[in-house]
Amino acid sequence: MLSHRAIWDGIDALARRHGHSVSALAKLAGLDATAFNISKRINKDGRERWPSTESISKILEATGESFDSFLHGTGAYMQISPHESGQTVPLLGLAQAGSGGFFDSAGFPAGQGWDEVALPSPGEAGIYALEVQGDSMEPLYREGDRIVVSPTEQVRRGDRVVVRTRDGEVMAKILARQSAKQIELHSLNPAYEPRLLDVADIEWIARIIWASQ
Repeated sequence: MLSHRAIWDGIDALARRHGHSVSALAKLAGLDATAFNISKRINKDGRERWPSTESISKILEATGESFDSFLHGTGAYMQISPHESGQTVPLLGLAQAGSGGFFDSAGFPAGQGWDEVALPSPGEAGIYALEVQGDSMEPLYREGDRIVVSPTEQVRRGDRVVVRTRDGEVMAKILARQSAKQIELHSLNPAYEPRLLDVADIEWIARIIWASQ
């Protein structure tokens, strides 16, 4: 899982690799020198503050690094390679996942039409992969990336999740808040507004545990 802390750890690691403080890295990228300060990582009301995709893009451009190298610096990214493990899990397109017949009532794979993708290491029973469509989670997940999902993992605030509504909508989001009656879902792409959904309208939520590019 790529958490709030992992994103900031990635920025810290990027600065260290290039011999900069986070303030110097921000200035190198043309940003305010305090943009990445520790004091800026939590809002005054206690909510986690995420760096913008624009600021991440600027520091990658300034240092000449790729987004893949940034993700590896977070310590929370595993790239799936079909040569690293003999185990495979079911694979389905995210858009297809909204259709009937692919899942049981608990969110586990069911029915026909699933493909397969290899895992980097042995995984738990019941996990499966979905192929990303759309750009709401860019730059973390892009069109065509595969995300491996676990219906049994406990889901907590800040987790990357796949949510299916009772209307058949399936989406990959960040679980920003959850109460007894509502959940709030965020996208990484700032062009997308947060989503508020009633718990009664949710069929299931599953945690994203791996990703491949």
